[in-house]
Amino acid sequence: MPAGGSFKSVFGRAPEFVSRAPGRINLIGEHVDYLDGCVMPIAIEKAITIHFARSRSSRSRILPDGFGLDEPVSFDPNNYFRQGPEEAQWLNYVFGVMAGYQNEGLVIPTFDALITSDLPAGAGLSSSAALEMAVAMLIEQLSGCQKNVVERALICQKAEHEWAGVPCGIMDQFASGAGKVGQVLHLDCRNLSYDYVPLPERISVLTADTQVKHALGDGEYRQRRESCEQAAEILGIQSFRDATIEQVEAARERLGELLYLRARHVVGEMHRVESFADALRNDQVDRIAKLMRKSHESLRDDFEVSCEELDVLVEAAYEFGTDKGLIGSRMTGGGFGGSTVSLVKREAADALKDHLEKSFQEKFGRALNCFITSPENGAHCESL
Repeated sequence: MPAGGSFKSVFGRAPEFVSRAPGRINLIGEHVDYLDGCVMPIAIEKAITIHFARSRSSRSRILPDGFGLDEPVSFDPNNYFRQGPEEAQWLNYVFGVMAGYQNEGLVIPTFDALITSDLPAGAGLSSSAALEMAVAMLIEQLSGCQKNVVERALICQKAEHEWAGVPCGIMDQFASGAGKVGQVLHLDCRNLSYDYVPLPERISVLTADTQVKHALGDGEYRQRRESCEQAAEILGIQSFRDATIEQVEAARERLGELLYLRARHVVGEMHRVESFADALRNDQVDRIAKLMRKSHESLRDDFEVSCEELDVLVEAAYEFGTDKGLIGSRMTGGGFGGSTVSLVKREAADALKDHLEKSFQEKFGRALNCFITSPENGAHCESL
């Protein structure tokens, strides 16, 4: 049943509006957005969608499809609380965004909402940021408020920090909000300036979801961030954007091996992003391949956020070969599971997909969830 029809079966009337916010795939620039680095994500066609209408009561009701709930969650929009570990934690993303707007003095009308998604959670594709952005669009539609893309992303980022307990950077929310068809977002996470680099139509983006689920709130993400902050303090710098690889190498003994490796990844990845942008603008396929491979190796060896499934997929992509149409491959997202991203010549995308699925099945005895995508537009809302 279409989501609009489901809304009517749940709430007894048709929805008035629909908001949609896409997931994102980061082509390069991993674990640098929260350290003032630059990143290059795209918004994808898989998204979180919310059909909604103004409420006729003093309470809001919201139902996420696919969560096994028979009835919508009902709550007072002026009296809600952070959900604990044994409660409905998805609500924290909704409440966190609501709180962000209300803290600025906005009055949010009550609403009925049905959430649907074709975006897999835990796949490293930013399902949480997409939910936050879709809720933000709902709030702005109902209240008449209109934020710009930067303001909206900052509200959603703060919601993830304070309500979900994940000290994420700004990339995920920004990519979900500012995506553009056919374009790769080139975002400076220090000053939030951005531009776009065209992705040639002859290049497809292939995402392979290992279905190994990460939970970034469990402390690993926070540990990486804290290690980087410690390394910056030892180096005497405000930001890794101000560091060179020579500085990191010279301070290896002072840093100790762990902090040295973390710092080497961050500084190296920041330089790789700018090289990647230049290579993409100039259609330098060989250079792109080397940069993506080096990025993955650094995430695997220096930052230690990869896993066996991700490594097998990246190696399988390079075994497929650039002579057959591969351009580059790497893990994407926070790591500890999730997905890989491969750039591939359009005519070879299906063959690479088949190769990765076969390799994964042979190694792990289970199916791989692969899909071919391209850059799409960011979050939006429309009347029905």
